[in-house]
Amino acid sequence: MSETFFVTTALPYANGPFHIGHIMEYIQADIWVRFERLQGKRVHFVGADDAHGAPIMLKAEAEHITPEQLVARIGAGRARYLEGFHIGFDHWHSTHSPENTALSQDIYRRLKAAGLVYSKPIEQFFDPVKGMFLADRYIKGECPKCHAKDQYGDACEVCGSVYAPTELIAPYSALTGAKPVLKSSEHFFFRLSDARCVAFLHEWLAVAGHVQPQVANKAREWLAGKGEQALGDWDISRDAPYFGIPIPDAPGKFFYVWLDAPIGYLAALKSYFESGKARANGELRSFEDFLTAPDTRQVHFIGKDIIYFHTLFWPAMLHFAGAPYRTPDNVHVHGFITVSGAKMSKSRGTGISPLRYLELGMNPEWLRYYIAAKLNANVEDLDFNPADFLARVNSDLIGKYVNIASRAAPFISRHFGGAIDYPGGTEALTQRAREVLEQVRASYDAREFGRAMREIMAFADRVNQEFDARQPWVLAKDPAQREALQDSCARALYSFKTLTCLLAPVLPAVAERVARELFGLDRALTFADALEPPRRIEPYQHLMTRVDPKQLDALLEPPAEPKPPAAAPAQSAAEAPATLSLDAFKQVDLRVARIAAAEAVAGADKLLKLTLDLGTETRTVFAGIKAAYDPATLVGRLTVMVANLAPRKMKFGLSEGMVLAASGPQGGPFLLSPDAGAVPGMRIS
Repeated sequence: MSETFFVTTALPYANGPFHIGHIMEYIQADIWVRFERLQGKRVHFVGADDAHGAPIMLKAEAEHITPEQLVARIGAGRARYLEGFHIGFDHWHSTHSPENTALSQDIYRRLKAAGLVYSKPIEQFFDPVKGMFLADRYIKGECPKCHAKDQYGDACEVCGSVYAPTELIAPYSALTGAKPVLKSSEHFFFRLSDARCVAFLHEWLAVAGHVQPQVANKAREWLAGKGEQALGDWDISRDAPYFGIPIPDAPGKFFYVWLDAPIGYLAALKSYFESGKARANGELRSFEDFLTAPDTRQVHFIGKDIIYFHTLFWPAMLHFAGAPYRTPDNVHVHGFITVSGAKMSKSRGTGISPLRYLELGMNPEWLRYYIAAKLNANVEDLDFNPADFLARVNSDLIGKYVNIASRAAPFISRHFGGAIDYPGGTEALTQRAREVLEQVRASYDAREFGRAMREIMAFADRVNQEFDARQPWVLAKDPAQREALQDSCARALYSFKTLTCLLAPVLPAVAERVARELFGLDRALTFADALEPPRRIEPYQHLMTRVDPKQLDALLEPPAEPKPPAAAPAQSAAEAPATLSLDAFKQVDLRVARIAAAEAVAGADKLLKLTLDLGTETRTVFAGIKAAYDPATLVGRLTVMVANLAPRKMKFGLSEGMVLAASGPQGGPFLLSPDAGAVPGMRIS
């Protein structure tokens, strides 16, 4: 029986655009999906936005819009990224949907009927000003271990200690600065510690292929009660106000976002079926029949930071909910992406903006190939090294792969009118193509994409060496060598067609162009075409350019600060400044910041270097206030900064924002200071 695949990636949170980590994961999944389709398999590849939770609710509130409007705005920008990097989801949906509401509530009812859901009162910190219970991320205070200030409610970033929010000294709400109070509320729990769940999960993890061995080992540690994430019952409810799916038998209670988010995979699939797209993709069964069919395989691609949810909660929920729900057949876990060995930081020049990559005109298939060349089936981080990127793309794709067609095709067009013959026969060539096809197919199937790229390029090296050894440019000068010229170029182009089929999962746009423009086909290539010798070509058209180092420099540089407008005539005191719309003003992100460090800048007459604490991150800002302030007197002081000002490269370093100060005929500059109760990171509006 032929397998049919249901494939997903982790759902991106709908409070911001895609980052490079999303794109890496989507490219990995897309390559695997295309590989399966090239073999004739039917694959349904769906995605969705993770649209619920307190962060989305609070961000929408800060922007004076509804959560639905925020989610819709973010969702509207997804296609530009997906189409730009040739990522071919069949359907894109949202967890804020009727399908997800129905499925989440259905699974909840089934788990409750199975005796795996219970409720009990718990005490949590409550913000009396905001009128809501506070998740750990919204509580800050003094670490009970090392006494560092402004630490989060679950762990200290200074000493690494883990603790309960109630252990914080002098806790305060990160939302309002108010002192939180303990308040009791009834919460619902999924009984993950139940002996039935534990026994099932041990069985599921023992099945080869469900997860990688290192992932299974980690999950077993949790099942055995080891580590900070040792197995325990899972709080699946949140209190109003909350943007999420209502719990059907508990007014004022909502499902915690991590319950309904993975169910969003199924909701996206259901929407895909109901939209008619599944039928157009050759799937004639219903959503329920498809899920329960023995030939269906459910495959997830996720990052290593969310394996706890996908290897414990998710399989257990699906198993005990019963048919038509099914447990995953494969959960493929990958590592993170770094830049030159450093953690991603856009402001420090160690981040890659996918949108900027496209806006610079960089070929998306360069990045697809580079990511493929670095990926394997293990849970390892992938490092983007600019020098390696430039060398690998230019050497492999241009110097090896494209080089074959660009040199061989013109001889066939010029001397043989595009017709291809094989005076030496095709049997040996086909056997060689079959061997490399099976070798590369096995690597793709094992998700050893890096190994597949090495095998492909080793074959390309061999083809180039043979072409060079036959010296067709010399043969072309001797009419008596016409047959040898035809044979040498035909061999190269047959191998180029094989290489194109092998690279098609990674370079779909180039493969489509080769099929149509060079070999005159009216369809896409499949793996079967790798063994079919071409008989005719059209005139060769250039397929790909080299990476320009200047493009890489521009990609990795922080955005330049906009040039100031031309100076306007001096304004008299009686003249009012130009009016500003409220929408324009809202685009300026003013934040409360604490000056964590201040120092003079060597060689600068006016500048002080300030390290500003924004609650969740620190920024470096160079401020022209040296004449007015002793650096030592500024440490610990609260001030106001523009947090979304484009970073500016200066002689002394990168300035990542601007502090606000007042000045005039009476003197200055005078730093602005927020009133008591304000905390770092608060938005000023």
